[in-house]
Amino acid sequence: RVARERVRPLPYLMLAPATVLLVVVLGYPIVRMISLLLQRAKLRDLNRGTTAWNAGKNYRTILTDPYLWTVVVRTVVFAAVCVITTLVAGLAIALLLQRLGRAMRLVLSVGLLMAWATPALTATQVWQWLFDTQFGVVNWALTSLGLEGFRNYSWLASPVSLLAVAAVIVVWGAIPFVCLTLFAGLTQIPGEIFEAAELDGARGLKLLRQITLPLLAPIITILVALSTIWDFRVFTQVFILQKAGGITRDTDLLGIYAYRTSFAANDFGAGSAIGVLMVVLLLGFSVFYVRRMLEEVEA
Repeated sequence: RVARERVRPLPYLMLAPATVLLVVVLGYPIVRMISLLLQRAKLRDLNRGTTAWNAGKNYRTILTDPYLWTVVVRTVVFAAVCVITTLVAGLAIALLLQRLGRAMRLVLSVGLLMAWATPALTATQVWQWLFDTQFGVVNWALTSLGLEGFRNYSWLASPVSLLAVAAVIVVWGAIPFVCLTLFAGLTQIPGEIFEAAELDGARGLKLLRQITLPLLAPIITILVALSTIWDFRVFTQVFILQKAGGITRDTDLLGIYAYRTSFAANDFGAGSAIGVLMVVLLLGFSVFYVRRMLEEVEA
């Protein structure tokens, strides 16, 4: 007869403060957002305390608005471009780190960490200067290469180029985490595996495709999930560029659309509905990727 294992309360007591903090910091806003999406919650209603239940009218309003689905598609495309570019560039730099000497590896790693530590607001302002119409380094470099069409080119004057600049800023800030995580994974792969593959004739892209990527697959899956969540809710970079370029409606992402609906249109109920829609979309994506990750681990 196996004796019942004694429950030790110490681990639960140590986790309790962090659990309580998460419930307070995350739980209350989520509950408040869900309650607002079911109410008529204009700014005057919140100030006067006259909010009233509206039987899901907020959801009917936003779900029948064609502009919402335009923003959803734009957000999905923007996030996909950022995630793919970040992973490709991060993997390339991780492979470079693997081949550099100790001194250069340290210099590059410190540079990556400094880029990662730069606040999004500061980074966006610096990149905005780099893409400046008259004095920007980007226009100067492209013009110097003979591309005269970029002389005094305004990157923030069209929706596509504005979102392209925002994507560059997002990718630049995300590459350090992806790169260092992949490099850490590469260091855990025994060198004998690469040596054996090279003896069998594997070189270059074949070695990358058949050996490196399959062994890094669990890490890549996690990075794709995290990057998608982060890039799907990008706000600061696009919002600041919108202020500088004056283009708003054609460059709104879901997070910015929720903000404008809540604070510019003073409709917190509809804004909360958009926020919950974001959560549902990300939750569905996360469930799909977690299941895939578990399947890879079990395999």
